[in-house]
Parts: sequence; C-alpha cells; structure tokens
Amino acid sequence: MSTHAQDLLATARRLGEQDEPYALVSVLRVLPPAAARAGDKAIVTRAGFVDGWIGGGCAQPAVLRTVQQALDDGQARLLRVAPDGELKPLDDVLQFGMSCPSGGTLELFVDPVLPRARLTVIGDSPVAQALAGLAPRVGFAVSVVAQGAEASAWPDAQQVLAADCPHATPGKIGPGSFVVVATQGRRDVQGLRCALALGGRGVWLVASARKAGVLKQSLLAAGSDAEAVSAIVAPAGTPIGACTPEEVALSVLAAVVAARRQARAAPAASAADVASQTVAVPAPAPERPVATVSSCCGGA
Repeated sequence: MSTHAQDLLATARRLGEQDEPYALVSVLRVLPPAAARAGDKAIVTRAGFVDGWIGGGCAQPAVLRTVQQALDDGQARLLRVAPDGELKPLDDVLQFGMSCPSGGTLELFVDPVLPRARLTVIGDSPVAQALAGLAPRVGFAVSVVAQGAEASAWPDAQQVLAADCPHATPGKIGPGSFVVVATQGRRDVQGLRCALALGGRGVWLVASARKAGVLKQSLLAAGSDAEAVSAIVAPAGTPIGACTPEEVALSVLAAVVAARRQARAAPAASAADVASQTVAVPAPAPERPVATVSSCCGGA
C-alpha cells in the first residue's frame, strides 16, 4: 500500500472516530489535458477538502457541492466535469461545465461515508438495558444517560454518562441523536428535560398515554418549549403486543428505525438543483438536466 493511501486511511479513521461525515471522491476517468489521473482520490467533508488530490481548482467547486448533497441523503453519485461545449445528456451522471482555458474532462465517483446513527437511552430500567444491548445489532452507536450509572453495567454502550443534568449532557452528546426515555418511574421529569436539551432527531417516551400526559404537563409547567413537548412520542414503540422488557425494547427500536429510514428516503436533489446554489442554467435536453457552473471558481 502506498504512503498516500495510508495517509488517506488514517484521515478516514480520524474522521470516523470524531463521528464526522465525509465522502471518498475517486477519479474514474480522465480526458487530457487534466491535472488528475485515474485512481486519484480525496477525502472531502462538508466544509471542504481534507486530504488527497483529484485535480486542480476547476473541478473542486462542483465536487464540493456534490459532496454536500451526498452527505445530505447518503446516496453515492457519478460526476462529470467538462468544458461547456462537451456536455451531453448522460443517465445517472451529474454534469458540470467549466470555462477553464486548460480544458480536459474528469469523471468522478462520490461515495459518502456517514457515521453510525446514535441512539441515546435515558434511564436505567430493564427496558433501557434491553435497548442498549439490542440497538448496536442494528447499526446504532449507543449513549446511555442514567444518574449514577457505571460503564461496566452497560457493556454494549459506546458512551455512558452518569448524570442526567440537562445543562451538562448536550455538550457530551452531539446533536442529531435519536432519544428514548426509559426511566419508568425513576427521575422521569429529569430524564425528559435532559432529552429535550439534547436537540435530537426525535424523543420517544416509554410510558402509557395517561402517564405521558401528566409528565408533559409537568414539563410545560416548568417552562419547557410547548412545541418540543408536543413532539414527544408516547407511548413509544410499534404495537406488537410486547410484554417483556426485551419485547418492549424491540417495539421501540422498530419505531426508531422507521423514523431513521423515512428521513433517509427523502428525494435526492437533481443535478440542476445542485448547480442552482450558484447559478441556474436551463437544461439543453429535456430527458436529462445538465448543470453548468459559470466559472472555475464556482462564482456567478
């Protein structure tokens, strides 16, 4: 393995440890003159290029916009950057024109690498224990928040926080987590306040509808945001006639997985949508939109 490839792997490993999404961009084909070669690769985050090489500045604006779209929907993309006069409709290929005098054409593959979705389990009930054990089997990284929790009691959790203070927890768990409150009678209100403070992608409460109503009223009386309280899902879970803690955990996890997949199923933007962030140009062929960037720097 080349030193360059080892450097890319090290960068990818570092980003993975930081739970930062990125895309591996590979050059598939080159029509000279072009500064890149087939097989060149780069790691690109939402903020920009991190490591590697895929050619000069003419291609980079188009690549960065495509990477941002790929990170939004998790879908890989084929990308072609060519002089304006050489663009032609191609199925399943995003196309960007460039006006660089050097010319040349690059065909690239943009492969998004997303961190594992995070499930934050609040509480130390039997259902919480079952959730923390089951969720990693379906691809979740698990954080546990429970007052006085010990890491040794949660062997499948990636992270265990021993305090459910709503002011301290958000700084230790990144935004975008799916949150399940499974306190079941022990520190219910504290657990819900902690869940709301996380700013997650959804909050599920393991409780009956009647108990959930009482707890929601307590949150409102304490000044919690009414819209956030209303969005708490309770009773949590998909109805499967669950009786045991493990079955309840399974039903709750099924609901979380459904919410996760529905979010990922949002329609991807077309090539014209991607390019319209800079300048909208009518497509030359109705059967396939062709996006054109007006300059090598991506400016309008």
